[in-house]
Amino acid sequence: MADRVIATPAALELIEILKQQYGPALLFHQSGGCCDNSAANCYLPTDLTIGPYDVHLGEIGGVPFYISASQYEYWKHTQLIIDVIAGQGGTFSLEGSTGKAFHTRSRLFSNDEWAELQAAGLV
Repeated sequence: MADRVIATPAALELIEILKQQYGPALLFHQSGGCCDNSAANCYLPTDLTIGPYDVHLGEIGGVPFYISASQYEYWKHTQLIIDVIAGQGGTFSLEGSTGKAFHTRSRLFSNDEWAELQAAGLV
């Protein structure tokens, strides 16, 4: 079955750097907000409260990945691919000082992948 969120090798490498710096307890949240932008942001669990309207998509690099319910409705037909680009990340995201930023790409699930996700009750 297709994962709903995956990470590129560059993203996995940056996650490991952040784990070394901040410890293994991290989390990602993809929102559609204005001040936290619409990129995947990496937080310490004490920095963000996951609520009942957040959807757990899976894990990348052993770190849980959540998306706001409103964003999920737009993107539920896609696999999120977390990558890294050069530049400044979100001001609240832990990678902000590294000169790199997490970047979300996506691709539509195939009909077969979508049917598997539906059959598993994951959409």
